[in-house]
This record gives sequence, C-alpha cells and structure tokens, in this order.
Amino acid sequence: MTDAATAFSLDPSLPARERILLAAHELFYRDGLRATGVDRVIAAAGVTKVTFYRHFPAKDELIRAFLAYRHERWMDWFQVALARHQAAQSPAERQRQPLQPLAGALGEWLREPGFRGCAFINAVAELGGGLGDALAISAAHKQDMVGAIETLLPGQPEAHALAEAAGLAVDGAIVRAQTGGAAVEQALAGLERVLAALTPATTLA
Repeated sequence: MTDAATAFSLDPSLPARERILLAAHELFYRDGLRATGVDRVIAAAGVTKVTFYRHFPAKDELIRAFLAYRHERWMDWFQVALARHQAAQSPAERQRQPLQPLAGALGEWLREPGFRGCAFINAVAELGGGLGDALAISAAHKQDMVGAIETLLPGQPEAHALAEAAGLAVDGAIVRAQTGGAAVEQALAGLERVLAALTPATTLA
C-alpha cells in the first residue's frame, strides 16, 4: 500500500526492474536510504516481493543501482546545463567569467522544489563505511563533476586545480542550501563570491 506521502506515478508498462529503480530513485533521494525500506519500494513500484528479489537480491544491490542511475541522470543534466549557460555568454564574458555557467546551473537545481541535496554526499553521511563501494561510487561521481567543470576552462593554467576548488565550493553550497529557506539564496550568493575570487587566476591575458 502506498500512502499519500509516497505516492507518485510510474508507467505500469515499464519493465519491472525499471519501475523498481525509478521508485527507489524517488524514495531514496527524497526520504533517505535508511528511512526507505524495501517494502515501500515494492509498493511504489507495483511489483511482488518475488519479482523485486529476482532483480535485487538485497537492499545493498538496489542502493548501488540507485547511485549508478543517479550519477548518470545528474551528470547528463549538469553537462547540458553548463553548456546552455556557457552558450548564453558572449565571447568576452566567457573570457572574463569562465566559471559563471557553474553558478547558473547550480541556481537551477538548488531552487527546485524537490531539491534534497547531493545524493552522494547524503549516501556517504548515511552509510559511512557500511557499504564500502558506495564511498568509491560517490568519490567517482565527484571527480566526474570536477571534470565537467574543467571543460569551462580550456587552455587555462592549472585548470584542474581550479576546477577542484570550484567543485569544493559547489559541495559547500549544496550542503548549505539543503537547510532550505533563505539558505538557498545565501548559498548561491556565497558560491558566486567564491567563483569570482577564482576568476582572476583563470582569465587569459
């Protein structure tokens, strides 16, 4: 049975594994890994226990699949958002403010009603070393995020180090914004200041 707090629509024609993964994505991200039991995922996906365990023999297997799916989905969005905000800049703006598209992209995400922070930071906080490969998956996700940021800095000296610093600023803004309310705009304003501070070192002569 699905209560009002967990109800959301899934296409019943989708394969069972996909429905399970989509239900887990919704519930794990919104409510947390520990707070979401297997029975809630089964109910939301509209499958039997036998079907669930045929695809995911243990909850840990589902958590791994969720993190892999979340990584792919978030990175696809992030790369498109960065490219869109960069395309809106003039050539001169790209040279003066190469990291500005990062602030624009994060602003979209942090202001979404369903924003619940970074799924990977949340997973590390919830699981610690309890699911060792979750730590590795989360670390790989952050490195891919830094790689995407680095594409904003072609030809810049120390581009990777600057992208790493920007990535740390992004993570700080995400955690601050997660408290909600005015913290979202405060986090974005702080991120803009950090990116502006990095800009002089990235601007080509």
